[in-house]
Amino acid sequence: MAAQDIEYVELYTSDMPSAVDYFVSSFGFTLLAEAVGEGSRSLLLRHGTVQLVVTAGRGTEEFIEAHGDGIADVAFGCDDPARTCERAVAAGASMIDSAPGRLVVSGLGDSRHSLVHRCAGASLPSDRMWKPISRASARPGRIWLLDHVAILVEGGTLRSYADFYTEAFGLARYSDEYIEIGEQAIDSVVVRSPSGGITFTILEQDQAKKPGQVEGFIARYGGPGVQHLAFLVDDIVTAVREFGSQGVEFLRSPNSYYDMLAGRLPGITAEIADLRATSVLADRDEWGYLLQLFTRSPYQRNTLFYELVQRRGARGFGAANIKALYEAVERDGSGAAG
Repeated sequence: MAAQDIEYVELYTSDMPSAVDYFVSSFGFTLLAEAVGEGSRSLLLRHGTVQLVVTAGRGTEEFIEAHGDGIADVAFGCDDPARTCERAVAAGASMIDSAPGRLVVSGLGDSRHSLVHRCAGASLPSDRMWKPISRASARPGRIWLLDHVAILVEGGTLRSYADFYTEAFGLARYSDEYIEIGEQAIDSVVVRSPSGGITFTILEQDQAKKPGQVEGFIARYGGPGVQHLAFLVDDIVTAVREFGSQGVEFLRSPNSYYDMLAGRLPGITAEIADLRATSVLADRDEWGYLLQLFTRSPYQRNTLFYELVQRRGARGFGAANIKALYEAVERDGSGAAG
């Protein structure tokens, strides 16, 4: 009955050409298929095992008016979508739509979850009538899979959302962390599916501390929602240089961060020059190293953005880098991160 994988993530956009070009030209996604409805159009993009659906037109207007361009659906691949749907509704989810190959239930705020049969990118999603527009398969590239989805929620609701995903979709609590950043603090819970194919990092601002970027996101976005998608890459330094040359704008980190890095992480001293040149952040946990970097938001409201992650054994999410990310966002003035 548990949800197992993220089959696709659906972006609602008011500017389809620009949104698709960002993924195809800048990140190297392949455009595979099209689905046309009554007044709406969806395009399916793939890179590695990551599938993105970009949708514009009828049915997207209310969401876009409330939130701007954003993630409206994180589709879960299930061994038995009907039983997963029953479990979700019993746990408090609302039934939104029921059609052949697709059951849709409420999720976080105005975002929802389509429940579909697992295919893990081996075939086109089964929830709509897709027409292939390219015979080419997704070309090899830097991105392997969707490492995690970061979600920001209102202060005081973190535990209830974590409980909801545990009870409704069978995700298990993977880790909890409380991070203090000067006069601000963030509390987080990570939930993960039994297969490891779904990882949600859910964060809230500590209401007893000074307001910060989590609350800023919620104000601009108009409620809780997906803040960023993290793409796992094979070689982050090369990926940053490649994607940067193709138009992706990344947040910058101060030189002082790298001046202290050798003392904090002596095992990567030889790589610090490359990390400094690309602004890649580094952290480690008991299992290994994590390298990561965040993009600027390409959207008007400066809400949704993207992350590149390279894991060298690490299983965490770079808690020690949250402070550096906050500082980078404050300098950037975009308020994109949390």
